[in-house]
Amino acid sequence: MKQTLNKYEDKMKKTIQSFADDLSTIRAGRANPHVLDRMVVDYYGVATPIQQVGNISIPEARILQIQPWDASLVKAIEKAINESDIGINPSNDGKVIRLVFPELNEERRKDLTKEVKKKGESTKVAIRNIRREALETFKKMQKANEISEDEQEVAEKEVQKLTDKFIEDIDKFIESKNKEILSV
Repeated sequence: MKQTLNKYEDKMKKTIQSFADDLSTIRAGRANPHVLDRMVVDYYGVATPIQQVGNISIPEARILQIQPWDASLVKAIEKAINESDIGINPSNDGKVIRLVFPELNEERRKDLTKEVKKKGESTKVAIRNIRREALETFKKMQKANEISEDEQEVAEKEVQKLTDKFIEDIDKFIESKNKEILSV
């Protein structure tokens, strides 16, 4: 029973981690290298993450600088950024690509907070689906006489405790990201 409980706890942790990674890609007005996490560039026929083809630095609060190790990649990196959904036009001097993050206006801040909330809600749904799956598993185990009714009740309470804990964590992530968005 404990092993099954741990399996579902791990699923919930992975869901939370995925949500946290998602939030880190939302730009909040300051330069954040995580906005490049999902971008890949064609490097000699291989789709390679941008982080693996150059040095990424933040020379100023709102500027992200990418210096490829191979100067021939400048155009490919610029193309990958233009095709992405981050909404920033890159500029280059032939050796270095710069992304200047614009200041957020009030409307954009509201949109970002809505996006954060929407992602949070979908993550909560995913956590609740894992809870439902766990409860069904314990009911099947009880019907198959693998665990007693008392053990099933204990397992259900433990699953609910985990669910409540992770839902609370999601709310904290949402609150933290919204503060970051509104304070920039």
